[in-house]
Amino acid sequence: MSRQSLTTPRKLILDIVSNSHDHPTASDVIDRIKSQGQSVAYATVYNSLRYLTEHGLLRELRLEGDASRYDARIEDHQHIVCVACGAVNEIMTPTPQEWIHRIEAETGYSIKEEEFLFKGECEACRTSKNPVHS
Repeated sequence: MSRQSLTTPRKLILDIVSNSHDHPTASDVIDRIKSQGQSVAYATVYNSLRYLTEHGLLRELRLEGDASRYDARIEDHQHIVCVACGAVNEIMTPTPQEWIHRIEAETGYSIKEEEFLFKGECEACRTSKNPVHS
């Protein structure tokens, strides 16, 4: 599917998510549409996000208890969440194949995809708690 075959609202929503580095929620997308002086019905935003996800143009991230977030990077990668501020960042380090083989051996499953969520405290939050004294 190409961007050209998308409706105008779907292109707008895909562009907003693609240009965001914070993995926006549907609510964030709606706010960004409004901040651009445009208007799209809530149902259209939710339906478009579902459509774009189902067609492989976005990834939906379900990070425990949080509203779904959306990611335009569809290649394999993992995520890390700051437990202090809630920032979500990407981890591009590949999953060690040894892990996959060991999990398959332990469970008898044939793993087709993996999704890990790492949690920690980001550098900005750690730094703000421990200011360096000169």
